[in-house]
Amino acid sequence: MNRTDRLFALLLELRNSGQDGGWVQAEQVARMFGISLRTVYRDIAALNESGVPVVSLAGKGYRLLEGYFLPALHFTAAEALLLMLGADAINGAFDTEYAQAAASALQKLEAALPDEQRAELQELRRAVRIVSHHEQESGRLRELRSAVLGHKVVQFEYHKPGAEAESREVYPLRLVQLYGAWLLGGFEPFKRAQRIFRLSRMDNLRVLGTTFTLNPEWTQRRESEENGRNVTVRLLFDADLKRPLRERPSYFQTEQSEVSGGTEVTLTVRDLREVLPWVLSWGAGVQVLEPAELHELVHEEARKILLT
Repeated sequence: MNRTDRLFALLLELRNSGQDGGWVQAEQVARMFGISLRTVYRDIAALNESGVPVVSLAGKGYRLLEGYFLPALHFTAAEALLLMLGADAINGAFDTEYAQAAASALQKLEAALPDEQRAELQELRRAVRIVSHHEQESGRLRELRSAVLGHKVVQFEYHKPGAEAESREVYPLRLVQLYGAWLLGGFEPFKRAQRIFRLSRMDNLRVLGTTFTLNPEWTQRRESEENGRNVTVRLLFDADLKRPLRERPSYFQTEQSEVSGGTEVTLTVRDLREVLPWVLSWGAGVQVLEPAELHELVHEEARKILLT
């Protein structure tokens, strides 16, 4: 952290502690920022010299002069709440670096709000919360984010359901978070096609020193063509599964309609084994309408379960 950022963070700490009538001790600041006491004294002096009224009292520490506040941000309570809820929702999805950045941004936002608006926002946050489940992919996510931004080629072993691991070399184009899972959208030069890879299925990820140049043609094709999904799956779900289907849809789902006897769902996949675990998770409540190959796969898996 550079000195400018540290001074602002120190100002926020003084501001927040002062709201509760508390004091901030020099030793506490030193531990917080990993600096010496001498540097703390210099930082406090720098704040004073810049016009920030920091009060010091022997045996207690530091606090801001009562009545001092940062310039107000022109956010309504609802706008500020949405920003904070958004950060709450994605907090566990990113690696440590971005999670810390989100926490710091929220601290700055809250500290800069007027007292009355801050109190209203805190009450709203107590009443409304968003808790999301995310696959923990912080290591791979950090490396791939760097590769996407730096246009660097990546290599990895990819484990598709029911198949042997394959070595892939990809031009990483984008990272997408969908239904709690991180996906990498990329272009495979050897296959001349776009593909989507689930981070949890990657092993032995390597970011190469080789770079690539973006080609607009890679993003102009329809997603179904890019991903090679040309296998149609039709399923019939019992009527009492209508609500659970809304709560737990498949990533590959393209259509859903109410029909006589239940809910019909259409999916498009490259490989039937991609959707097999999701189909099996519904037990006897789902019937495979097509293709016949998926019906046989479900029957075979069910037989294995019975024999286990």
